[in-house]
Amino acid sequence: QLQLVESGGGLVQPGGSLRLSCAASGSIVSINGMGWYRQAPGKQRELVASITSGGSTNYADSVKGRFTISRDNAKKTVYLQMNSLKTEDTATYYCNAASLSYYRGGVLRYEYDYWGQGTQVTVSS
Repeated sequence: QLQLVESGGGLVQPGGSLRLSCAASGSIVSINGMGWYRQAPGKQRELVASITSGGSTNYADSVKGRFTISRDNAKKTVYLQMNSLKTEDTATYYCNAASLSYYRGGVLRYEYDYWGQGTQVTVSS
């Protein structure tokens, strides 16, 4: 079954760190751009960071210098290292794959704009 599964969220004090992981599973052949988005209560979902298959990265201004996105193509996993966390970083964090190809029933298939289920990050003292 095709899935993006996030992990690593939790409760942390301001100034602390967390590392989120997003593992893709399900006979995946390739994944292009991947990203982390977040959505706080009452707010729109926003891009936090993205990374291309070649490793080029992009960050929201609010997290530059504090967050680092990386990926392990062999493990089909993308990471988000979050340091110096602030209360305003509190949100549900979602993993996204811009496009991916996978086999199901012996047929090569494609998905676009594919999302994980989200993991909660709460920054509070």
